[in-house]
Amino acid sequence: MVDMTNLKGPIGIIESVVEDPSLGLPEDVFLFVSRITPLVNVDLLIRNDEGQTLLSWRDDGYWTPGWHVPGGIIRYREKFADRIRAVAKTELGAEVAFEQTPVAINELFHPARKNRGHFISLLYRCSLLTPLDERLRYRSGSPLPGQLMWHDKCPENIIAVHEVYREYI
Repeated sequence: MVDMTNLKGPIGIIESVVEDPSLGLPEDVFLFVSRITPLVNVDLLIRNDEGQTLLSWRDDGYWTPGWHVPGGIIRYREKFADRIRAVAKTELGAEVAFEQTPVAINELFHPARKNRGHFISLLYRCSLLTPLDERLRYRSGSPLPGQLMWHDKCPENIIAVHEVYREYI
């Protein structure tokens, strides 16, 4: 059996810059990992009493800017539940309750992208336990990255990868 703590060469170099993978990876290492393996993420399907779905504006260079279901990539040794809670806190400024079983599981590909081109996405039905951070609410004009808005139906400008969620929105 190989002692993984004493590897030399490229793997040793990578391990030397990754202090604690459960806290996330340096961007260049993360992008490399995304080129050699699928990433697993959770997406939060949140509806209000009026039947509207909460979406967040995304403009990060990976997709054409548009609305998307809030979500996040699961870190090493992180439980689904912990990532769902972390996404709710960081992207919504709120706490959520969620069903234990995903409502949908999708394998998502971007045929031409080198980085972040293959995902296994788990869609969880959630409900807000605390109010959204009002500072994140979209009000008017062009949306800014991370702004939130309730939608009566799936918008035309949903990011392409989230077209698989159209039936849920």
